[in-house]
Amino acid sequence: MSDLTKLTAVEIAGLVAGGETSAVEVTRAHLDRIGAVDDRVHAFLHVDTEGALAAARAVDERRAAGEELGPLAGVPVAVKDVLTTKGVPTTVGSKILEGWRPPYDSTIVQRLRAAGTVMLGKTNMDEFAMGSSTEYSAYGPTYNPWDLSRIPGGSGGGSAAALAAYEAPLAIGSDTGGSIRQPGAVTGTVGAKPTYGGTSRYGLVAFSSSLDTPGPCARTVLDAALLHQVIGGHDPRDSTSIPQPVPDVVAAAKLGATGDLTGVRLGIVKEFAGEGGEPGVMAAFRESVDALAKLGAEIVEISCPHFKYALPAYYLIAPSECSSNLARFDGVRFGLRTGDDGNRSLEEVMSLTREAGFGPEVKRRIMIGTYALSSGYYDAYYGQAQKVRTLITRDFTAAFEQVDALISPTTPFVAFPVGSRTADPYQMYLADLYTIPTNLYGGPGISVPCGLSDGLPVGLQVMAPTMADDRMYRVAAALESAVGTFTPPAL
Repeated sequence: MSDLTKLTAVEIAGLVAGGETSAVEVTRAHLDRIGAVDDRVHAFLHVDTEGALAAARAVDERRAAGEELGPLAGVPVAVKDVLTTKGVPTTVGSKILEGWRPPYDSTIVQRLRAAGTVMLGKTNMDEFAMGSSTEYSAYGPTYNPWDLSRIPGGSGGGSAAALAAYEAPLAIGSDTGGSIRQPGAVTGTVGAKPTYGGTSRYGLVAFSSSLDTPGPCARTVLDAALLHQVIGGHDPRDSTSIPQPVPDVVAAAKLGATGDLTGVRLGIVKEFAGEGGEPGVMAAFRESVDALAKLGAEIVEISCPHFKYALPAYYLIAPSECSSNLARFDGVRFGLRTGDDGNRSLEEVMSLTREAGFGPEVKRRIMIGTYALSSGYYDAYYGQAQKVRTLITRDFTAAFEQVDALISPTTPFVAFPVGSRTADPYQMYLADLYTIPTNLYGGPGISVPCGLSDGLPVGLQVMAPTMADDRMYRVAAALESAVGTFTPPAL
């Protein structure tokens, strides 16, 4: 493995800016690493070798011309295949969009290109971001670099695995119910979900429009903060985008890295203090809480009584919105088209296309959502779930009147073996037990590695008020300064 692939994004950017290495050299090193290990990890669905090298050459030309480079110029990044990329395949992990090359870039990708980052390719994911293990990808599962017999989390397991396997120093994910934070936790990487509306959804293929949030993934908290700073901010093309600047998350991460949390008040969510958590996970969490206290944080217990209803509420709201969003995939306008032999009606072609194009988990959620939205059941199911969402938001509001941030384990368990939970959807859904409340509320959350259980990574989650993303970065960086980072076994 090249020494260049072991570096952080900050280190790479510094070497490129100082002329000690070139963006092309850095890019080639990561492309070579992908070529060496990705047949075992399967983090990528598409590697854009030519596009990456062209972008890297452009950075080197700008530096040679004396232009001032941005803080991440020349740094490679992997992009979850849920974001549109002009001329580069965007499949959302589904057969129904196999081979589709969008005619435009998403706002996130536009900002990555403008910042001089080098997009290596598109990462594997659960189909339409519906899953917790990346086993529901139509193109096969991704494997966890810590143990190739285990899952890397989901739905953004490809982005997290690419980081853990040193195939990329930075990655982009999307978080609807934990799909950035949960993969981060089980791969020993950092995953941050910004405040809903703090990053643009323009060009993100929608799963659940009131929940979907693109965000940064990295191996260190500071790297994640720098990437957050690049991709965040108001976008007039996204009607849900917040017309406010991104909080200074980079300064917060640097402040946290000093290891001083004096005056910071952290709340442990009482309802997450042991429910469903593996003993090893809970032990690592308790040790991390002790570490935060030693850094000066005041630790108190906070009750959020409606958090226990978050999982069922989410699995009514998200499928309902997915039922509406995925109606556009009908075999008529774009994507897969099956059964159009001239003898079938439009309805038959639509049915055959969706049968062939959608996988089992997507079909399950469409059916749940369609039922929940149907006449006579809307108020009983979807309407009630939205009321629970309001109660969960009130729990967060009340909690943040008492503390600066909330902390919990990110996941109840470490990475489980591939194939061990696909037969029981409920057991799969439990992977997001601790992350879902933040999505329903709309606030930011970050997962940072906090220890190991049986040799596998454990993550600690920091949750903050809406538009207080800087708070979570300060706490996460402080914990990182105390416990360090974690390196998987060599592939």
